Amino acid sequence: MTDRKIRAAIIGGAGYTGGEACRLLTFHPSVELAYVHSVSNAGNLICDVHTDLVGDTDMRFTDTLSSDVDVMFLCLGHGDSRKFLENNHIDDNVRIIDLSQDFRLAAGSSSGSRSFVYGLPEMNADKIATAHDIANPGCFATAIQLALLPLASAGALTDEVHISAATGSTGAGQKTTSTTHFSWRHANFSSYKTFTHQHLHEIGESLTGLQPSFDKALNFIPYRGDFARGILASAYTRFDGSIDEALALYRDYYEDAAFTFVSERPVSLKQVVNTNKCLLSLEKHDDKLLVTSVIDNLLKGASGQAVQNMNIMFGLPEREGLGLKPSAF
Repeated sequence: MTDRKIRAAIIGGAGYTGGEACRLLTFHPSVELAYVHSVSNAGNLICDVHTDLVGDTDMRFTDTLSSDVDVMFLCLGHGDSRKFLENNHIDDNVRIIDLSQDFRLAAGSSSGSRSFVYGLPEMNADKIATAHDIANPGCFATAIQLALLPLASAGALTDEVHISAATGSTGAGQKTTSTTHFSWRHANFSSYKTFTHQHLHEIGESLTGLQPSFDKALNFIPYRGDFARGILASAYTRFDGSIDEALALYRDYYEDAAFTFVSERPVSLKQVVNTNKCLLSLEKHDDKLLVTSVIDNLLKGASGQAVQNMNIMFGLPEREGLGLKPSAF
């Protein structure tokens, strides 16, 4: 990279992931946020919608597109990113980082001349570094894959995997539904999409990519939590080694990871919410290994990971613009 700042655009900037992208890119030292696109909010101040940015930016949303940028973040709903690229001419030189699920699976990873690389840095950093377009992973998928990648990399997934994970209400997006408004969510807890969640497909592709022989079931029960942000995922499976061997395996795999760390103590959401970190803790019970993973669903599970991918693509330090602090109390 030269000393010129990266010119970035956000498409779909009024939602939760768009808002987080606005916040991160506004303060990123190597980025100039060129424009934030929103049809429904065109002309409105960004800080009137994302009120945490009052005093930090006087930019307004626009409904005009321009290819005079280096990278474009698509913070659109699932199915809308593919339609956006099909219906709008974006110059081939503009790099795309898509936060929807539209291009995550190998079978659907292309759009016209664009071919998307799956953007999980802890697995695909080398491919991301030379990629032109990135499919950002899903939030549950990120938390669960980071819990299981070291086992798959070592060929140590030999049995079914049992997973349970709870996510905050922001994981469902900004539009209110019957299961996201405050009075339903408050003091409530429920499961949904049991054994059928769409993120299982990208998790499965990653695990078999590392361990082609893995053909066991991924049993996943997602939960809706009565909190706004964060994911706590627990996965257990058969593991024939000792806890010390498991810890050594995980620490070796994540030795060079910028944001994923193995903790010696139990982990909790307050350690990661408002950061791009993933924390993992391991326990051994008889022949089973339990791995607990915690992330912020809007940062490491979405916009933070997207900025991390941008940093890698443009040859910047991986942690640049992502030195965020959790609120511990």
